[in-house]
Amino acid sequence: MNTTHRWALACLLPVSALAATACTASSSGGDLTVAVSSTDDSCVVAQASAPAGNVVFSVTNDGSQETEFYVYEADGTTIVAEVENVGPGLTRDLVAQLEPGTYVTSCDPGMDGDDIRADFVATDAG
Repeated sequence: MNTTHRWALACLLPVSALAATACTASSSGGDLTVAVSSTDDSCVVAQASAPAGNVVFSVTNDGSQETEFYVYEADGTTIVAEVENVGPGLTRDLVAQLEPGTYVTSCDPGMDGDDIRADFVATDAG
């Protein structure tokens, strides 16, 4: 193999690996994003259910104090995923791997333990 062929092969291998990774990521269907708006006195989750799998909660702090967002198991105490210290005017994404079932979402404006909760259902995708 001459130098030109070796150079071409060396350049193509990383590109091939990247292309294979890109195909794998897109074939998985991607993550579902659910918008969340946390204010000083409310927590609005854009939808109450989503297909099981990776769910991205895009948490926007529309309030005047730092906030937290949690996803709990149905018992309301076991944390599945959390994002803390979301400052006013900021948005942070939280990726939660959800199995089919019922969960509890929670915003905690002011991070003082007075949280606002709602049920969330991860549906069986079949």
